[in-house]
Amino acid sequence: MFLKLASGNQADSSCFGQIAVDYQKQLEVDSLMVADCALYTESNLKLISQLRWLCRVPLSIKSAETLISTLPESELTASKLPGYRWGEKIVTYAGIEQRWLVVESAARKESDLGKLSQKIVKAEEKVVKDVNKLSKDKFACKADAIKALSKLSQSFKYHQIEQYQVTEVTANAQKNQPEKFYQIAATVCRNETKVNTEIKSAGRFILATNVLDSRLLSNDEMLREYKAQQSCERGFGFLKDPLFFADSIFLKSPERIESLAMIMGLCLLVYTLAQRQIRAALKASQSKIKNQLGKPTDRPTLRWIFQCFQSIHLVRLERETRVYNWSQQREFILNLLP
Repeated sequence: MFLKLASGNQADSSCFGQIAVDYQKQLEVDSLMVADCALYTESNLKLISQLRWLCRVPLSIKSAETLISTLPESELTASKLPGYRWGEKIVTYAGIEQRWLVVESAARKESDLGKLSQKIVKAEEKVVKDVNKLSKDKFACKADAIKALSKLSQSFKYHQIEQYQVTEVTANAQKNQPEKFYQIAATVCRNETKVNTEIKSAGRFILATNVLDSRLLSNDEMLREYKAQQSCERGFGFLKDPLFFADSIFLKSPERIESLAMIMGLCLLVYTLAQRQIRAALKASQSKIKNQLGKPTDRPTLRWIFQCFQSIHLVRLERETRVYNWSQQREFILNLLP
């Protein structure tokens, strides 16, 4: 329905807002713009203030990072979508009042906690190594030793200095003159405050919308619409498929690149419509076909359908024409299409 190309050197956040505005002008439909966090910038939000939008909030925004790590478990409500909970907040950002939905995914939380444990173990190994290395350095005074340890501790993400000791060392120089220097030894421990903050943030992300009335867009619908992006993303993956051989075509001008993308976009449109038609026909007839694993499904991809029709040959032999490798399964699939 709409295809817009931008230079690969252009940041997504710098063009997404204008693309949304151009789309709305061309189609003139009261649609909901769903996007990822690249859309969520102050300039973009002001540009699309007249549109209805829903997108993810980047956690680089301090207030967003604080919210996911401080929102109590008691304020989360179970979603109708299995495995999700959410908590709603009304927030003003870029001068625009909006609903923020803090979403917690059970599956993602489990994954994040597993990764966090691995990060803490690796971080601890590095911290101990760095502290041991520092303990071998020589300093001119106690203040320098303490300053060096303080600077090192600022790089710790999940740990902190538990205790330290500065020792004065006297050594004999080559000319038999006494030389003094200082060394520092320290022990480290986990910074439970930082670790607990990460634990509470695990599996959480924030969705935002300027649709303030939950009767027009409920919290569950916000989550459902955002997750529906996956089907669009699969479409873009289709365009980047090596089977298109797009990387083997050299085009000199942006206009020719846009022309090729137009053809690829039309291919994606036909592909998507055909896949939609087959799935709708299977659902209407309450039928299923076998997928790649031999299990029945009513949601096959069109790519798999194409593969089902490989090795079919039209053979002409002694004025007689025959189709080889035809089957009832292939006949059934063909009849699902208009």
